[in-house]
Amino acid sequence: MKEFQLIDQYFCGRGPQRRDVKHGIGDDCALVQPSENKQLAISCDTLVEGVHFFADMPAWALGYKALAVNLSDLAAMGAEPAWFTLGLSLPSVDEAWLAGFSEGLFEAAEYYGIALIGGDTTQSPVKVIAVTVNGQVPEGKALTRFGARSGDWIYVTGTLGDSALGLDLLRGRQQAQPNQKVAPEHSEFLIERHYRPTPRVLAGQALRGLASAAIDLSDGLVSDIGHILNASNVGATIEVDKLPLSAAMKESVALEEALGYALTGGEDYELLFTVPEAQRGALEIALAHAGVKFVRIGQISAGGGLKLSFNGQPFAPVNKGFEHF
Repeated sequence: MKEFQLIDQYFCGRGPQRRDVKHGIGDDCALVQPSENKQLAISCDTLVEGVHFFADMPAWALGYKALAVNLSDLAAMGAEPAWFTLGLSLPSVDEAWLAGFSEGLFEAAEYYGIALIGGDTTQSPVKVIAVTVNGQVPEGKALTRFGARSGDWIYVTGTLGDSALGLDLLRGRQQAQPNQKVAPEHSEFLIERHYRPTPRVLAGQALRGLASAAIDLSDGLVSDIGHILNASNVGATIEVDKLPLSAAMKESVALEEALGYALTGGEDYELLFTVPEAQRGALEIALAHAGVKFVRIGQISAGGGLKLSFNGQPFAPVNKGFEHF
């Protein structure tokens, strides 16, 4: 199968068809029409076989996740997904793999209403997937990492650490509690959270005008909150005993290990955000309408640095989160 046959069979004419796409796949460039009084939010991410995913990762899961992790960046900015491009580098044309990959990719695209408008395919020694997403946000309303102020409350959506524990189950590194195996239903849930993260797109949009700063949790809470603290020139205290843990997490590993996963595991793709005291009431209403669970886990302080406490006592995580280099 040649390049353009591959594109036509697995990618052309699939996914949502948006009216703001004036000219899509099939030319040197795509043409889109941004909405009036909105700014473009653009993010890209690259997944490399052997670095970001195992060679035997199911193709459908990789397709879904490749788009979902980028949509999480749009969510962190409060943006509405609109269009994306795909760069796909493969050692060879594997039609069964392509069928599964495109199925997962377009499942995510359909659900979040984002249209594939172009990209590129080429040959490489290992699989490499590069996705660039484009979203729209009302002018001046985007969430950033720069607005946190002393006294703001710190929140997270969902539960933390599930994806990292799911990854360890896939690696065969996690043996659960002594003399105990992870229950099959818990194992299935945890691996699913690793394969199919949920970008909090509606929650991000609901936070516009309420959150003072926001970020998505990709490299681990300890690592990612540091970006907000550095950008906003503030410090923070996280109450580790308030971190949201799933039943699967709590029933599969010891509490200290569960907290380690929640603090440093990475790939949660939940939102971490800060909210001034005056907006706390409005926050409850906004996120209730978005159908997202969230919990307060700490507070921004004037002094620099991050402090972790457990029932009022200092707490030290086992590591500091994922580093790209």
